[in-house]
Amino acid sequence: MQRRQFLATTAATALAAATGSVAQAADKVKVGFIYVGPVNDGGWTQHHHEAALEMVETLGDKVEMVYQENVPEGPDAERAMTQMALDGANLIFTTSFGFMDATINVAAKFPDVKFEHATGYKTAPNVGVYSARFYEGRAVQGFLAGKMTKSNKIGYIASFPIPEVIRGINSAFIHARKVNPDVEFSVIWAFTWFDPAKEADAATALIEQGCDVILQHTDSTAPQAAAQKAGNVYTFGQAADMAEYAPMPRISSIIDVWAPYYIARTEAVLNGTWESDNTWDGIGAGMVGIGEISSAVPADVKAEAEALRDSIAAGEYHPFTGPLKKQDGSDWLAEGETADDGTLAGMNFFVEGLTGDIPS
Repeated sequence: MQRRQFLATTAATALAAATGSVAQAADKVKVGFIYVGPVNDGGWTQHHHEAALEMVETLGDKVEMVYQENVPEGPDAERAMTQMALDGANLIFTTSFGFMDATINVAAKFPDVKFEHATGYKTAPNVGVYSARFYEGRAVQGFLAGKMTKSNKIGYIASFPIPEVIRGINSAFIHARKVNPDVEFSVIWAFTWFDPAKEADAATALIEQGCDVILQHTDSTAPQAAAQKAGNVYTFGQAADMAEYAPMPRISSIIDVWAPYYIARTEAVLNGTWESDNTWDGIGAGMVGIGEISSAVPADVKAEAEALRDSIAAGEYHPFTGPLKKQDGSDWLAEGETADDGTLAGMNFFVEGLTGDIPS
């Protein structure tokens, strides 16, 4: 399991000297958050915001928190970050993949401000990146989906065709197929992170196609509501537990656990030890949580799913372990071989058995 790695003190000093800004401890830090959705979306943004509030509660009067919600990816994001920096923020967390270029651009204009970008890959002396190995949680979801479907048709509401989302689809499919070789996946690309109406329409379309299990990589609870209305359709909470829909249709969830990271990175600014880094942690490190498996799942299936979760957490099993082929039938991973982080970080292909194209 990859852990955050810090540069040696001498290297950090050299880097600070090169950028002309040696880190110093601070008595108080103004921390900003840029959100792509509303803070009450029930999923991604709400969980980031709750983690931010936990950070404030933990650090008390050492921090002042500001935030802006519903910031579109693109020029609006750059304007929002710029204003936050001008208003005195010392540390800014930008919490959506599409904020990446805006974060890099604004960071270049404010070298004394620290930036942290969620799920991206571009760094700078004053920009760190962080993400979670969501694909580990998708493996558990796929296992449960394969076990619980009766129609053998599983739907997947995908946001954008980026590696993070593609990894999740592949991981869920691999583990559904392992326990149910007859499973078929239908993927609908919503091209949004948060749009309840569009998400509900996607869920309804999948249900009409005969899907009786639906996974999502979008942020609202609209798919859960659509499934509940249809009846006899299982869903999974995304980013947050969405436990209000348990025990049916929601049978488990992926929970994003950001608070420890926000606390640690803010403390690093406070004590003058902050450095740009690249964090990618999963179940074992506590950044990805698996929500309680509901009573709708048989006890033996629940036990197997928990065993899979625990083996991933312990590093005993990797969700991308061969033999695996790509969608076109070409070899990818040999028997027992596991995918390297570089391939996973740039994943742009489906595995064998998945139908449909990845939009360009």
